[in-house]
Amino acid sequence: MTSVHDEPATPAGDGGLVRVRLDLGYDGTEFSGWARQPARRTVCGVLEDALSQVFRRPLTLTVAGRTDAGVHASGQVAHVDLPVESDVDGLAKRLSRILPADVRVFRATRVPDEFDARFSALRRHYAYRVADAPFGADPLRRLDTISWPRPLSLAAMSEASRLLLGEHDFVAFCKRREGATTIRELQRLEWSRGDDDVLTAAVSADAFCHSMVRSLVGALLAVGEGREPVDWPASLLRSTERSSSVTVAPPHGLTLVRVDYPADQDLAARAAITRNVRVSSAS
Repeated sequence: MTSVHDEPATPAGDGGLVRVRLDLGYDGTEFSGWARQPARRTVCGVLEDALSQVFRRPLTLTVAGRTDAGVHASGQVAHVDLPVESDVDGLAKRLSRILPADVRVFRATRVPDEFDARFSALRRHYAYRVADAPFGADPLRRLDTISWPRPLSLAAMSEASRLLLGEHDFVAFCKRREGATTIRELQRLEWSRGDDDVLTAAVSADAFCHSMVRSLVGALLAVGEGREPVDWPASLLRSTERSSSVTVAPPHGLTLVRVDYPADQDLAARAAITRNVRVSSAS
């Protein structure tokens, strides 16, 4: 079932509503994830409270990807339906006066009513940063880079990553959610090493199930330090349940960096496709 705010903007009195896209970023260190939770500080809670303060009415956000506690974002996208007379161009500046320093709305843009931050998305892009230098992570990057105590093989991790690409049931790497599929198309999983001895994984998919990126990274780190063979992560794709042998990598190394959307005329069609729960081609 979809909620009201997942649907196109609907009239509200004489003025009506306009759908607004918010491009935003946050340092996830002090947040208990995106989703609003009672008695917890969350990104959604802080943003919805700020928007409701500006417009003097309760407002609800729909987000492209609900990040976990401690996970960061530099390219998160959300949408909200606002009164049609709203000053959309000035919204980011108004919010900057209210929001805490660890979350910022970079841009607010009026979009077609068919735009849905979650269901219209074509793919999400994440980055995961790991430092395997003997001294650990640079102190200035300690909040978005994990320190790994043993040397990692870029070649082994890259080969293991290549074997995971494509559409599979990633249940071995996911925490199940009621009614949600674990079939995903992993479109990119590439590692690179910088001059600072930081390995960065660039990870892209049409969508991710809960804890999928961090579980994939955890499995690949086991390969990189030589505890598991190169083909081990891909062998887990034959599993029918979450694998207890996969250690989930720490959240603070993960950042949502971008979300891709189709052209305006294709928004509604993309949302319709995404809402259809995918089943395995083997079923």
